[in-house]
Amino acid sequence: MAPVLSRSLTPASVASLPYSPLFSSKNNTQNRLTLRSAFLHQNGLKNNSFSCSGLKWKVDKRGSSVVVRCEASAVAEKEAPESSGEKHEYQAEVSRLMNLIVHSLYSHKEIFLRELVSNASDALDKLRFLSVTDPSLLGDAGDLEIRIKPDPEKGTITISDTGIGMTKEELIDCLGTIAQSGTSKFLNALKENKDLGNDNSLIGQFGVGFYSAFLVAEKVIVSTKSPRSDKQYIWEAAADSSSYVIKEETDPEKQIRRGTEITLFLKDDDKYEFTEPSRVQGLVKNYSQFVSFPIFTWQEKSRTVEVEEEEEPKEGEETPLEGEKKKTKTKTEKYWDWELANETKPIWMRNPKEIEKDQYNEFYKKTFSEFLDPLAYTHFTTEGEVEFRSVIYIPGMAPMNNEDVVNPKTKNIRLYVKRVFISDDFDGELFPRYLSFVKGVVDSNDLPLNVSREILQESRIVRIMRKRLVRKTFDMIQELADSENKEDYRKFWENFGKFVKLGCIEDTGNHKRITPLLRFFSSKSEEELISLDEYIDNMDEKQNAIYYIATDSLKSAKSAPFLEKLVQKDIEVLYLVEPIDEVAIQNLQTYKEKKFVDVSKEDLELGDTDEVKERENKQEYILLCDWMKQQLGDKVAKVQISNRLSSSPCVLVSGKFGWSANMERLMKAQTLGDTSTLEFMRGRRIMEVNPDHPIIKDLNAACKNAPESGEAKRAVELLYETALISSGFTPDSPAELGGKIYEMMAVALGGRWGRVEESEAAGESTESAPESESEGTETEVVEPSEVRTEADPWST
Repeated sequence: MAPVLSRSLTPASVASLPYSPLFSSKNNTQNRLTLRSAFLHQNGLKNNSFSCSGLKWKVDKRGSSVVVRCEASAVAEKEAPESSGEKHEYQAEVSRLMNLIVHSLYSHKEIFLRELVSNASDALDKLRFLSVTDPSLLGDAGDLEIRIKPDPEKGTITISDTGIGMTKEELIDCLGTIAQSGTSKFLNALKENKDLGNDNSLIGQFGVGFYSAFLVAEKVIVSTKSPRSDKQYIWEAAADSSSYVIKEETDPEKQIRRGTEITLFLKDDDKYEFTEPSRVQGLVKNYSQFVSFPIFTWQEKSRTVEVEEEEEPKEGEETPLEGEKKKTKTKTEKYWDWELANETKPIWMRNPKEIEKDQYNEFYKKTFSEFLDPLAYTHFTTEGEVEFRSVIYIPGMAPMNNEDVVNPKTKNIRLYVKRVFISDDFDGELFPRYLSFVKGVVDSNDLPLNVSREILQESRIVRIMRKRLVRKTFDMIQELADSENKEDYRKFWENFGKFVKLGCIEDTGNHKRITPLLRFFSSKSEEELISLDEYIDNMDEKQNAIYYIATDSLKSAKSAPFLEKLVQKDIEVLYLVEPIDEVAIQNLQTYKEKKFVDVSKEDLELGDTDEVKERENKQEYILLCDWMKQQLGDKVAKVQISNRLSSSPCVLVSGKFGWSANMERLMKAQTLGDTSTLEFMRGRRIMEVNPDHPIIKDLNAACKNAPESGEAKRAVELLYETALISSGFTPDSPAELGGKIYEMMAVALGGRWGRVEESEAAGESTESAPESESEGTETEVVEPSEVRTEADPWST
């Protein structure tokens, strides 16, 4: 090739140039390539360039010669598409797509009625919108309504509406194309035409709702008449077919004035269920109760009518004359008629100022099948990032079934999208588990649902909705707590107090809202529950902690030895008597900068201890503490002087980071508890002794004067076992402890009331002593307290 061509031209590009006699060489010594005029572009040269064979050539004139250059960038652009592969169009097999819709998209067959009623509602909405600018579309075809008629004999169910209907082109466009949403197109048209408004209350978005009919139908016939067309068309398709038929309706008896009539020929398995009038009405009430248009269902009814008795005259009786009145009787007659299925109006769509309390209560009872009025309710509308309307209630009583206490799938929250019921089966998406007792309805226009509208998709919108619903619920409960009627909140706490305490454990982000709602008994309020705010208001200014004790009952809390010194100093102690209380308080840790302190654990600081006396007691009883620790061994971590006892000799306290006696008892009672972790989590036990108690003073003398005394050692063992029980712990061997107590009772009670052994009394009655001996012997009077058995009961 001549050197005048660009060197960036690749060898492959050069090789692809065909040989042509158009190229000729003159003056080979100059190595130039000349072109005949036939090589040049027929339209001449524009901008001194032309294209040929997909390549771009540039022409330069140099004197009498013409120099042609090939642009390298054009060569690269030609090679790029060839190297990126071939391009193909996606293809969808209609029959397989239909199979997915019927068998995989929906989880319940009954959904078909919701979808078809929603489509009918959309058709009525479209007509209402369009009639604003074109009233002639309404004509004289009757009211805007939906009718559902099951036919058990034919095995069909028909859903008809007086909506906008469809033309032939719309039939092909909407029903002939799967996942083509006519509603979505209509909404886009509304947005473009601002004169028609911005109402987006239409339901269908995905374009697959109609095909849910094939969940139960083997054949579907759609008869539709649009007010924009003079002809009525029929769309017909079978469940197992990938094609459909459209034809014009010619039968005058089947003509409709406006709207759409869908007839489902049910499968054999579904005929008996979905042709039952009561079943159809139940589905309408469940899913479409709040659709803004009236829905009529074909129902069997009964009425009482009077009929004449036709009795033949008996022998001897005269035949009644024609003018005389004949006897009548009442008879129950059955007949079929249309019945309105959606009588209840969506109360959340109305202005709260226009609704009375009785109306809220009636709606609650009817919607959730309750017989008691709710304790409280709130009706609100949220705008901004997420827009939704909601009415939520606090029930009048807790569920009877214990399994429903903290079950997130209680079906208490009914989710609606544009007034169409979607689901009440949630697993904590809208409400946390501890608020599962709250009942209500939530209606939104823009919730992120899946195609079948049965599953709520996790997204930022759902999290925002959940956050606002929880906040409104706490506001409602707090308003109930602050009301003058204290009885209502008392009822709430009796029924749902455990739920609120569970929130302390599961929802750390809402501790500030949960804590003011808590209620407990205390050492100063054993009859009435008090709040933490009331506790803080009653406490001394120098007190910097909230004291509590966790036990299994109110009675055991009152008599616990841990409270002796605190009650003596007039310090209030909260009684945590329910199993969940201690865990809930431990998760709170502080409230209004006051720490929660368990009085049954070590290092209890009461703030006003006498340091001088405490130092003297430690010096006085240091030998006793070491001696008792030596006797008890690994049963206790240490023995020390107590600052919390006043009347009890000793007490066992738990380590700061270990389980308390109450928690240890609860963990042992767990059905699936892990006993291997019990020893680890139980932590150490510390024995605290009261230096002012006589028993401790006696033991202090024993350890100094007779440290090897068997009685003293056994007394220490019994003291420890008794302290276990009084402190709330469970002894390792209750039978062994009982034996020690019986022995001690035998020592204390032996002969106190002049008991005489039966064997001795029998011997005295059978043997007669000599008179001389009896007269010479003086009777010795022994005090009962000095009587001792010959055998030492402490000996092993």
